[in-house]
Amino acid sequence: MYQSITVIGRLGRDPEMRHMANGDPVTSFSVATDRVYNDKAGAKQKETTWFRVSVFGKQAETCNQYLSKGKMVLVEGRMGVDPATGGPKLFTGTAGKTGTSFEIVANTVRFLSASEQGDESVRPSAAPGGSKPAVRSEDFPF
Repeated sequence: MYQSITVIGRLGRDPEMRHMANGDPVTSFSVATDRVYNDKAGAKQKETTWFRVSVFGKQAETCNQYLSKGKMVLVEGRMGVDPATGGPKLFTGTAGKTGTSFEIVANTVRFLSASEQGDESVRPSAAPGGSKPAVRSEDFPF
C-alpha cells in the first residue's frame, strides 16, 4: 500500500529548524493553499487550507536556509495522522472553535518562488541527492 500527497502553496511563517536527540535536523513550516470558487449566489468565495510540514535531514537545512514566509513551494510527502483518531489532529482554537491540523512529512520540497537576487541559478534543488532540477513557477500552466 502507498500514500502520497502533493501540495502547492505559500509559507505562512518562516521555517523553524531544530535537532532531534540523535542530532539530525528537522525543519517545520506551514503552507497555505487557496481555492477560489463562486457560491450559489454567484459571490466569489476563498477557502484556505493549512498544512503543517516537517522536513528531515539535509533537505531540512536547505529549507531553513532558503525559504521564508510568503515563498511558494511544492511539497510531496505522506500525511501524518493523530495516533488516537487515525485522522487529522483536532484542536480547540480561539473562542472554543474546534479545528483540524493536516500534517505532512515531506519527502521532497521544491522551491517555486524566484530567489531574492532574481537569479534562478542560485536557487538550489531540494530534491534528494540534488538529482532533479528545481521546478520554476513558469513550468506550471496555472
